[in-house]
Amino acid sequence: MPENGLKHQVGLEQHGIKNFKEVHWNLSTPALYENIIRRSEGVLSHLGPLCIQTGEHTGRAPNDKFIVQESSSQENIWWGKINRPFTVEQFDALHSRILAYLQGREIFVQDCCAGADPNHQLHIRVITETAWHSLFARNMFIQITDTAKLESHDPGFTVIHVPGFQAIPAIDGTNSEVFVIVDYGKQLVLIGGTSYAGEIKKSIFSVLNYILPHKDKVLSMHCSANIGKEGDSAIFFGLSGTGKTTLSADKDRVLIGDDEHGWSDDGVFNFEGGCYAKVIRLSKEAEPDIYECTRRFGTILENVRVDMETRRLDLDDSSLTENTRASYPISHIPNATPTGDGGHPKNVIMLTCDAYGIMPPVAKLTPEQAMYHFISGYTAKIAGTEKGLSREPSAIFSTCFGAPFMTLHPSVYANMLGEKIAKHNVSCWLVNTGWTGGPYGVGNRMAIAHTRSMIKAILEGQLDKVATFKDPVFGLQIPEKVEGVPNEVLNPRNTWKRPEDYDKKAKELANQFVENFKEYEKTVSKEILAASPRPSGAGKATGKIHKLRK
Repeated sequence: MPENGLKHQVGLEQHGIKNFKEVHWNLSTPALYENIIRRSEGVLSHLGPLCIQTGEHTGRAPNDKFIVQESSSQENIWWGKINRPFTVEQFDALHSRILAYLQGREIFVQDCCAGADPNHQLHIRVITETAWHSLFARNMFIQITDTAKLESHDPGFTVIHVPGFQAIPAIDGTNSEVFVIVDYGKQLVLIGGTSYAGEIKKSIFSVLNYILPHKDKVLSMHCSANIGKEGDSAIFFGLSGTGKTTLSADKDRVLIGDDEHGWSDDGVFNFEGGCYAKVIRLSKEAEPDIYECTRRFGTILENVRVDMETRRLDLDDSSLTENTRASYPISHIPNATPTGDGGHPKNVIMLTCDAYGIMPPVAKLTPEQAMYHFISGYTAKIAGTEKGLSREPSAIFSTCFGAPFMTLHPSVYANMLGEKIAKHNVSCWLVNTGWTGGPYGVGNRMAIAHTRSMIKAILEGQLDKVATFKDPVFGLQIPEKVEGVPNEVLNPRNTWKRPEDYDKKAKELANQFVENFKEYEKTVSKEILAASPRPSGAGKATGKIHKLRK
């Protein structure tokens, strides 16, 4: 059983893995490239990125995610349609079958960390049966550069990733051949039946969403973050497709991270060491930094079409999926901070991709409205991000802008956010990166140049001095002007050909907000509830932030 790389004090036998053909410990990026090519897992493209096809599964499989219902964690989990229980017996049986499956196979191991703040860092081990998923883990998590620390690495959580192993629902208790199962007692994640690499990244995010708020009193967030020249941090909440990665990659600001962060008593810190950007129809002009990453050695391109003769990419080709992705180390972004942290945010921006074309492109939120919209988590799920969606966006509500990854009750995250907004006097904003001039299929996607101008105006404090008008249904304060943006764009009603059609659709959307929030009505204060949209007129949010009750 040959072992390549550094010899580790904590070996695979402690994970129950034995009789393997060969194990590769913490291979470097070039060494992983060699193995990927040797094993025909992917192909080289022009200038050096690796192109990989993930097969049938090109997005997350949320219906195949489970949490083991065990004594150390079961009282803390937000059980329901997001976090479904799996028995200890089922997990142990599936685990045993996976260990048997791994016998006689090559194994790739990456020891790394999640969390740039050493005081709140989770040491992890990712064990895979493929070299390219090992490179993905190396890209996405924080590498350990100290050889002595690497040799003595003792993982606090381990991911065993076996895309070639398919579950049998009748035997294993899963919903399909795919499974993503977390056991907090054993500190172990099992992933199988899918090659979509995002499952590795998001499983650790879900783990951090349990550990950090529960044990460290750190707010875990599905957001990107960057820093201005004056040291002012900003965070951007939003689901996939809302623009977190694009808008945080700003040539005039330093990038902290593009997707997952913690907010501690010391400030904001990145969970990751890399970025996982959507690249479908990526524009060199609109997104130059991310575009350049598709032309760099070390980047993994998932489901991006490549001409096998010239090895040049076609970033506009969505024939495999709309959810084409690029995984690259954050050091590929020229103005990313190497420390992965920043101070307390001055601005919190909540991004939504509104498929109805109703929400304003930018609006100032009161603290109560910020809490309401954080709990609501309204956006449009873009086709391809999850298995089973239609090719058209669909309006959804995802609490905390990340319900699929929130392990604790939403009140935990909302209370912490409210407290931090109040303590640090943070300005809150809603920015719609979705449709204008009508709903999807009628209107157009908001011009990225306009959105960038709005973000710039927020972060530079320009909108603090601009007069606003109140949206009569959503009660939001909309700026009357933003430099670089036509005035008529700021009022979404003015962009529709028939204002009466806008009014009708606005009331429909407001009713969806109200209906969705019924789940939380009994757990929020009257001040937060007063921030609800008014389908038949304006609503005004007043008062101080109050804690939610579980």
